[in-house]
Amino acid sequence: MKHIPFDKAFIEGVVKDHPTPFHIYDESAMREHARRFHAAFDWVPASVNTPDQSPDAPAGFRNFFAVKALPNPHVMEALHEEGMGFDCSSYAELVLVEKLGVRGEDIMFTSNDTPAKEYAKARDLGAIINLDDVSHVDYLAREVGMPELICMRYNPGPLKEGNVIIGNPEEAKYGFTREQLLEGYRKARDLGARRFGLHTMVASNELNPDYFVETAQLLFDLVVELKEKLDIRIEFVNLGGGIGIPYRPDQKAVDYEYVSRGIRAAYEKVITPAGLDPLRIVMENGRVVTGPYGWLVTRVLHRKDTYKKYLGLDANMAHLMRPGMYGAYHHITVLGKENGPATETCDVTGSLCENNDKFAIDRELPPAEVGDYLAIHDTGAHGHAMGFNYNGKTRSAELLLRPDRSVKLIRRAETVEDLFRTIVWDNLG
Repeated sequence: MKHIPFDKAFIEGVVKDHPTPFHIYDESAMREHARRFHAAFDWVPASVNTPDQSPDAPAGFRNFFAVKALPNPHVMEALHEEGMGFDCSSYAELVLVEKLGVRGEDIMFTSNDTPAKEYAKARDLGAIINLDDVSHVDYLAREVGMPELICMRYNPGPLKEGNVIIGNPEEAKYGFTREQLLEGYRKARDLGARRFGLHTMVASNELNPDYFVETAQLLFDLVVELKEKLDIRIEFVNLGGGIGIPYRPDQKAVDYEYVSRGIRAAYEKVITPAGLDPLRIVMENGRVVTGPYGWLVTRVLHRKDTYKKYLGLDANMAHLMRPGMYGAYHHITVLGKENGPATETCDVTGSLCENNDKFAIDRELPPAEVGDYLAIHDTGAHGHAMGFNYNGKTRSAELLLRPDRSVKLIRRAETVEDLFRTIVWDNLG
């Protein structure tokens, strides 16, 4: 049975002030996870060139939380207090971290097809700029100037398998080839860069722990090659994100200690003998940091019985896109019937005028009646953040379950007036 930090009685109290649907996040669980994540990699050394960080930040290893997963400043503030930096991929995400008072090398800017305006904003904030293409080296230098510290994203092509979400690396739009990487570092050095990082990410929602050890081995070998061929010393490697979460009850979470031991063995085999120790190691996970600690709480509006049975909810695909977009599995709990037998098979649907507006297809659940509350699990990442307004649907509120069990509104629900706010009405007719 998947964990849930509230029951029907608790939600009945919450809905008196916050009507369904809403996403709710468990702050205590996210903080505890952040500490456990960083502690697993406490052996990672600090780079000789890395500036001093805040006392609460890990000395060597650090996760830069992928803001796209859950771009809410209340959650982000808690994660920053636990030592996490932020991985941004757009102008708006840079502005969001700026509003939190975060600057400098607490920010990694990893984008693609990037306009000069966004590079300029990242440069202004002192963020680590992670380039996606060899042509961007000249573009960055020409448009905003080459920073002292630069990072580049490697696409290993046939050397590394991707997975279903990102796909085959050779088909992915991201990153430099190996040959382009050598050219890019050489050119950046000639244009004034003096500090260098190396990055890759070729999988998303991956549960095989060996995948991340293999990625580290691949990058460590490349660090040695860059030193030998260009006399460039890489200051840090960013292993990317992609650590998955067990969406299904029978799946197993990634064992951080296992991954850490494997990466350490590869480090001691490759980096230390090459005289390239210390090399800092960072990651940029979002999903695994917040995903398991969020739930979409919704109410059954209708039951329908035609060629099959349907539960119609007051939530829809605009509140959680993943099942309809990817066919992704999200576990569902009928609150108050957690231990009841799953004797009914039904589709769980929303009200969008699209037949893929389904949270589950042929799901076995305890019989749910009109008015029952459902909790859809693992929506703390790529849930609310992927919301949209097709059909005039408004995005839901976000709530934070505090350590003292109080509930805090951290984003109000949209209104119809919000949808019309950007329309230019005065030139009609």
